[in-house]
Amino acid sequence: MPLSRPAPREAIHTRSIACTSYRRADDMWDVEGHLTDTVSYDFPNKFRGSIRAGEAIHDMWIRITVDSDIVINDVEAAIDAGPYAICPAIAPAFAKLNGIRIGPGWNRLVRERVGGVQGCTHLVDLLRPVATV
Repeated sequence: MPLSRPAPREAIHTRSIACTSYRRADDMWDVEGHLTDTVSYDFPNKFRGSIRAGEAIHDMWIRITVDSDIVINDVEAAIDAGPYAICPAIAPAFAKLNGIRIGPGWNRLVRERVGGVQGCTHLVDLLRPVATV
């Protein structure tokens, strides 16, 4: 059942998340997530100069490779667009997730290894739907 008709309004911020899983020829699995954030207005940005309406504020990817026991064997993150200079530089930190199993305690382990200043909030948030796919 769809939502009821909303009050008159204007779209301001859109976040899109897409996740896809792939069975590999080597019996491993790749799960990829892609997150984009856009807004409906232009605004100044110290790192990029300005961000135009409809241009991605965040455009981020993550791929985890898991085995049949759902243990992470590889992680690759890429940040095509972010609002700060540090954004693209933090992507390699997600390799700290190698060796952990997706299951009980997963969210805690992710936060311990790449939470806060050790990682990127948006990529950490993207890991939740990636892990469930």
